[in-house]
Amino acid sequence: MKDQRIARSLVIMVFGTFFGLLCSTLMNTGLPQLMRVFSVSEGTVQWIINAYMLTNAMMIPLSAYLIRRWSFRTLFIIATAVFLVGTVGGAVAPTFWTVVIARVVQAAGAGIMMPLVNVLAIRYAEPKKKGTIMGIIGLAFNFSPIIGPTVSGLILDDLSWRWLFLVIVPFSVLTLVAAVIQLPRIPHNENPHFDTRGMAIVSIGLWALLMGLSNVSTSPFWTWQVLGLLVVGAVALVIFYFSQRGVKAPLINFSVMAYDQFVVATLINMLIVATMFGNTILLPLLVQNVQQKSALVSGLVILPGALVTGFLSRLSGRLYDRLSVRRLVLFGLVVDGAGTLFQATIGAASGPVVLALFQAVRQLGLVSILIPLQTHALGILPFDLVPDGVATFNTIRQVAASLGTAVLVSVVGLMGQWGHRGTLFGIQAGFATCFIFLVAAMMIAGRLKNQFKLGRPTVSAG
Repeated sequence: MKDQRIARSLVIMVFGTFFGLLCSTLMNTGLPQLMRVFSVSEGTVQWIINAYMLTNAMMIPLSAYLIRRWSFRTLFIIATAVFLVGTVGGAVAPTFWTVVIARVVQAAGAGIMMPLVNVLAIRYAEPKKKGTIMGIIGLAFNFSPIIGPTVSGLILDDLSWRWLFLVIVPFSVLTLVAAVIQLPRIPHNENPHFDTRGMAIVSIGLWALLMGLSNVSTSPFWTWQVLGLLVVGAVALVIFYFSQRGVKAPLINFSVMAYDQFVVATLINMLIVATMFGNTILLPLLVQNVQQKSALVSGLVILPGALVTGFLSRLSGRLYDRLSVRRLVLFGLVVDGAGTLFQATIGAASGPVVLALFQAVRQLGLVSILIPLQTHALGILPFDLVPDGVATFNTIRQVAASLGTAVLVSVVGLMGQWGHRGTLFGIQAGFATCFIFLVAAMMIAGRLKNQFKLGRPTVSAG
């Protein structure tokens, strides 16, 4: 970054976003304790995670509008304050559903912070440094969700679930103070229109889809609770897509889908993110429910892979500046697929050390994919479409995370009922489903084009 004010702003915003993303998986290891404390079922307690992830996804489409409406400084300060209010609310929540409400408030703040980081970096980074800068951002976007279960495992070994909120409070306060002091005032003159109808339609569609998928393992498929909600969700999203095409100032500018490399990168990212977030559910279920080990052991199984992600995120960004994105992504998918196959066939019956090894292999593959894909998708867009590209890319990322997690949990439930080994068989089926997703991603990756040969964004026909 040539402008040191922008560099300092990016550091502050990455720091704050790190904790927003950490909270997306921080509660995963604590679900068994919450079930005991509030006397709720496994299906009910999942809303601690689902509410956060889907609210986060629904807030991201707002970012394209908000980034045009407010300055980076004002918007980030408001988002951090909202996140802080939700965090404090969760720490003192008296009932289960007030915890869920607090998580929704948390997610609203985090969902606004996330796109700001990408837009700031893409707009102001030097062209030859974009990959490196996006690699730094990868510490917040990819390392923090993976480390979440480990952090919560360490906390829950001695403390109650409330500390999963309390430990975040001082860091949120520090971010808010630093933002007020350091973030520059960049002039902002736009006054865009907000698509209220589009927001309502997409919200109905996403919530209906998530609820339908979440009910697959507990209700017959042909019932309203499953098929009915899935149909409502799908119809609402189709209506949303066509309604956006006729709006002067759409909530999501689908013109970014005219750029074929953006579409290809986004589809691959959607599939691998579904497996990445789903894995943070499968491993705690395996270690705690099947192997009857502690939350601490569950967290430590994920730790080596999280460290691999943290150490190599910057390197993957630099590799994008030097190597073909197609080779990077295919290499990462092969490695991730091998680790996933080991988890499905061998790891489910293995001890913590073997599980940790296979998880580290998976993360080695993932870390070589995520940053190059994100940089490739956003870097080929014209300057004026970057906010829309960020909103679309991150919305699909979070939707894939929430829906993918729901699918995998449903697979575990269904196969656990049918298989003679119960939950263990269901978890193996969950890992096998992740492998299928990765194979589909490999097939799509064949359409990636070498970024060094793209003199300008390549628009697909039609």
